[in-house]
Amino acid sequence: MKTKLIANMYSFECRLLRSLNRHFDRKALNFYFRNVTHVGGAASTIAVCLILIFFTSGPVRAAGIASGLALALSHIPVAIVKKLYPRKRPYITLHETKVPANPLEDHSFPSGHTTAIFSVVIPLLLFFPGLAVLLIPLGISVGLSRIYLGLHYPSDVLAGFLLGTSTSMLCFLIVSQFASNQLL
Repeated sequence: MKTKLIANMYSFECRLLRSLNRHFDRKALNFYFRNVTHVGGAASTIAVCLILIFFTSGPVRAAGIASGLALALSHIPVAIVKKLYPRKRPYITLHETKVPANPLEDHSFPSGHTTAIFSVVIPLLLFFPGLAVLLIPLGISVGLSRIYLGLHYPSDVLAGFLLGTSTSMLCFLIVSQFASNQLL
């Protein structure tokens, strides 16, 4: 029974991946997803955190500190889980998957880009709820881009979302406590 459930879940997420990845040849989608995916990369997420920490003050700086802390802490379990559960990327196991040139070759579970983007945007949303209109679609777009580009299964992205969100909520609580005590 358990094996059948897992097989059904895997089959479902393969169908979901194929339904997104089949649009790979559409120029506008390809342009959008190939570019937005980099927003969740190390260079972008680290740069945003450093800019907020060093070039702002008050609640914006506190949000930057919470985001930076969440980004750093969330990638410890990402690295550990990728070693413990070496899941092959979809383009390796699903041969019909379309993928950009020079795709990533490390393991796919969980999605580091999705973890990173949600680690950075959730503290910003918690400090500044009005940014939700911009940041939630951005985070979702990064997650979808990872599936669209054939680099991650939907469950990789979901795990990254959960890991990034939970870590950033914890970091928000810690940093907001320090900020309210005027220690930042």
